[in-house]
Amino acid sequence: MKICYLDAFSGIAGDMTVGALLDAGGDAPALFAALESLNIGASYRAEKTKRHGIAATKFDVDHGEQKAHRHLAPILRMIDGAALLTPRTKKMASDVFRKLGDAEASVHGVSIEKVHFHEVGAVDSIADIVGACHLLDQLGIDEVRSSALNVGSGTVTADHGVMPVPTPATARLLEGLPIYSSGPIFELTTPTGAALAATLSTQWGTLPPMKITASGYGAGTKDFPTQANVLRVLIGELLSPAESETVAVLEANIDDSTPQLLGHAMDRLFDSGALDVTLQPLLMKKSRQGTLVTVIARPEHRDKLAAILMAETTTLGIRMHMAERRTAPRQMVAVQTPWGNVNVKVTAQGFTPEYEDCRKLAVEAGVPLRQVLAEANFAYRKGI
Repeated sequence: MKICYLDAFSGIAGDMTVGALLDAGGDAPALFAALESLNIGASYRAEKTKRHGIAATKFDVDHGEQKAHRHLAPILRMIDGAALLTPRTKKMASDVFRKLGDAEASVHGVSIEKVHFHEVGAVDSIADIVGACHLLDQLGIDEVRSSALNVGSGTVTADHGVMPVPTPATARLLEGLPIYSSGPIFELTTPTGAALAATLSTQWGTLPPMKITASGYGAGTKDFPTQANVLRVLIGELLSPAESETVAVLEANIDDSTPQLLGHAMDRLFDSGALDVTLQPLLMKKSRQGTLVTVIARPEHRDKLAAILMAETTTLGIRMHMAERRTAPRQMVAVQTPWGNVNVKVTAQGFTPEYEDCRKLAVEAGVPLRQVLAEANFAYRKGI
């Protein structure tokens, strides 16, 4: 599987994304021809530049005065009618604009049909979104993954006046996704960049195991004195995609809770999507006995599970970080026992009847759990 990893250590914007993909080997003349088929009266440039000493590509859109506001429907018709865009490019670009429209509609409390896209509807933003999607298709990218996004800090002036960074639309687009603030007081992640990442990225977190075949740097407009204002893309083949994934790890040290409360918290966490929850005894400061609660979760469930951990335990704080998890390939095989079907988990290391299936049948039939487990093991071995 060929993947594109967005390394947004200095944020992400639409023009940075296009520049990075061009820098990684995208065909500029073919891109410009595809964008010209939108018939929006613009011309396009891609030039080599430097940002804090790093060579990068800057993508620019040249156009005359344009109308300030556009609605979603005309933009989608424009994309659909572009003769040189592939069906995959049209779908990706349309999905990005719909995601952006949903965020704007939610922020302003109107229906998506009434959303004015303001700066987002300008020609350069249409070119950025369509251009990024075209290059991903042109480069044969099967899947996009992303690091946590550096959103910047401070304020930005837009059509609605002075707004905090991240702006309301950007914050809505990035709900449930990993972000942070570092570096210059500036808007590092724009709504267009956030919409591209939020719509197209399937996994978030640290760099996955991959064999890099190309890399590229897309330049932002500003050149900061303290860091390179670039988006880096890493393109290559994913290694062991079925066995590797990025997960969020949540940890809390607790020394003033009862086993019953911790057991209830564990049940709540599993019911809300946790991949695993463990309780480990600790010796804390002043020789107090405590418990380390560790939760493994998908990145999109991180905030929800952190809220449950705070609500259901007495912890005063939670440590969170992203990690790579590798799992053995597995499959489920249903076997028949005298009391009903049981799912058996089969891996290269062996097989194990599902505990909850066996426990449920044992309770319903009034037989010992070990007997159901033995029958499930026997049934699977008999069927091999």
